[in-house]
Formats: sequence, C-alpha cells, structure tokens
Amino acid sequence: MDKNNQPADNNIYVYFRKIRAPLRETELYPPIKSYLENQGYEVKSEIKGCDVIAVRGSEAPVIVELKTSFNLTLLFQGIDRQALSEDVYMAFAIPHKLKRTNPWFRQQKDIIKLCRRLGLGLITVRMGENQPTDIQVHVDPGPYQPRKNNRRQGLLLQEFERRVGDPNEGGTNKRPIITAYRQDTLRCASYLNQQQKAKVADIKKNTLVEKTAAILQRDVYGWFIRVERGIYQLSPKGHEAITEYDDIIKSLKK
Repeated sequence: MDKNNQPADNNIYVYFRKIRAPLRETELYPPIKSYLENQGYEVKSEIKGCDVIAVRGSEAPVIVELKTSFNLTLLFQGIDRQALSEDVYMAFAIPHKLKRTNPWFRQQKDIIKLCRRLGLGLITVRMGENQPTDIQVHVDPGPYQPRKNNRRQGLLLQEFERRVGDPNEGGTNKRPIITAYRQDTLRCASYLNQQQKAKVADIKKNTLVEKTAAILQRDVYGWFIRVERGIYQLSPKGHEAITEYDDIIKSLKK
C-alpha cells in the first residue's frame, strides 16, 4: 500500500460498531475494504483461502489476513500467503481502551520487530462501541536486514569473559541471575563477613575486585553499610545474602 497516496483523513472511517460478544473476523472486512478502496484498489474477499485481496492496475496483489487478535494462527497464515504475493499484511482488532493484559499493550514493539524480520505488513483496527474505526499501518512488507550492534555484542562477550563458571540454569531462574557484577559484589560481601568491617583498600587488595569502591558506594543490592569514611560492614540484607548465595561464594573461592 502506498502511504503517500492516502487521503489526509484516511486513517479513520466512520464505521460504527455496537459492541456484542464475541467480535467476528467478518466485522473487520468493511473498514479494511474501505481503507484499500480509498487508495484506488479493487477489493474482494475470500479468494483461494485469502481473507482479503486488493488489486490496483498491474501491481502485485495485496493480501490481508484478518483476525480478532494477534496470535500464532495469524502469523502462520501471513507467512503462508507470502508464497502468493510479496505484499502481505496481517490485520487484527484492538479495543479503543486497551487493557494492560492485552498483548498489543505489552508487546507492541516486539510484535512490530517480528513482522519486520518476517517481511510482513501489520495493521491494527481499533474498534469500540459507538466509536469510528481507526486503521493504522505499523509496518509495510519488505526485506529486512538487522543491523549488528557492536556495542551490545562487546558487552555480551565482556560479561561472558568476566563471569566465573556457569552459575545459572538456562531458562527461568528462581533467584536473580548471577552476573559478573553480582559475583564481584559477593566477593566483597564474603570478605566483610569474615572481617566484620574493613577499609575499601583492604577489601580490594584481598578480593582483587577492581571496582570495589564503586560497588560499595553504589550498594545496588543494599548489602553494605558505611560506618566511617572509607570503612564498610555488612547490612542485615548482606548477611542474608551470605547464606542465600553460599554455593556461589564457595565456587568463587575455588
């Protein structure tokens, strides 16, 4: 679809719907049809399994698959239709008042990124009781080549090199991820647990943690208490951490 040829007010069509449950896919067709016809397409529905076919002159056909919500079925249909045309859109309904539980509210950026990677177009049809239907094109079909982020890759490899051993389980963990930073913080906490309190310089010398001062001053996890200038001891949370991460501390000592 050519966004540049769209009329200024083409995103909103006076197509009112009285709410009744459940919403049907067929209710998405009239506003999508009007949207395409406003751009000079001839539009027909249900041809060879495709929900919407739009043809304009000698251009490749535009295919639109309709669903009442974004789901895997819609995604699979969109991928399948790419064998028929390069211009495939997925269109789904969203309410005028989005709830936090709605996938579009929570995962909009991820859904758009996924569609770009797959070369699929994405359209939302905002529908509500006695409200004009608002159609918005978020992504047009096209080839996608992700740009490498060298900085993020560098940070990834840096964390890999700094992390001692393999202290986490792949997937969901019951406790926080053991990062290289957390390992360094545990080294400092373990030393303070042995000494009760100590100077920053002594902690750094005995743990070999290069950023000891920054770790103690920032106190990200609330494990430390400054008792005097440059002198720290463990907080109650710090003592709890010694018990909770006893296995990690033992592995670091090895």
